Amino acid sequence: MAYNKRDHYYHKAKEDNFAARSIYKLEEIDQKYRIIKAGMKCLDLGAAPGSWSQYLSQKVGEKGRVLGVDLIRVALTLPNAVFIHADLRDINLDQIFIDNGFEPHFDGVFSDMAPKTTGIRFTDQARSMELCELALNVADRFLKPGGNFVCKFFHSDEFTELKKMMEARFGRVEVLRPKSTRKESKEIFLIGISKKKPVVTSSAEVK
Repeated sequence: MAYNKRDHYYHKAKEDNFAARSIYKLEEIDQKYRIIKAGMKCLDLGAAPGSWSQYLSQKVGEKGRVLGVDLIRVALTLPNAVFIHADLRDINLDQIFIDNGFEPHFDGVFSDMAPKTTGIRFTDQARSMELCELALNVADRFLKPGGNFVCKFFHSDEFTELKKMMEARFGRVEVLRPKSTRKESKEIFLIGISKKKPVVTSSAEVK
């Protein structure tokens, strides 16, 4: 989707020196639900062009860290952030963490991942659901109990299923369509607050 040069948030991002207007979506989510704090260690999925990482970097401060992953290279340098240029489905995250000095579990997992749109509504919605499930799987593995999760979703009939999946994992689930979302966009954001401790029923399930 091409940028509208008359768009208020496009110009605001330029003035505020952010990589993209999507910064204001995460900012609104954080201001409403207070999910990002100083000292946190955050995983940014679908990080390019880097505006969410810029916001996370500022909020977590010098004692926090951010790891961004995207298919597109992020051309930013931030003092407390590392960017990995790779397909999330093709990398060994455990090894990535080791190689970049991150301990395995994060305080927040944030996904702004979106599929390349085809213009075919059902195809785009299905691919968006797949990416949300991928992000949720990453959160299952690498988000600390009590940690927070955000993912972007192209609204479809699978919304109820995705929300139920998140409700099984988090103490509270919120849904928000930020004010900066373009009118023509079908995207919404699901916010999982306070990940539940996993229920272990057998030794085989312990990872």
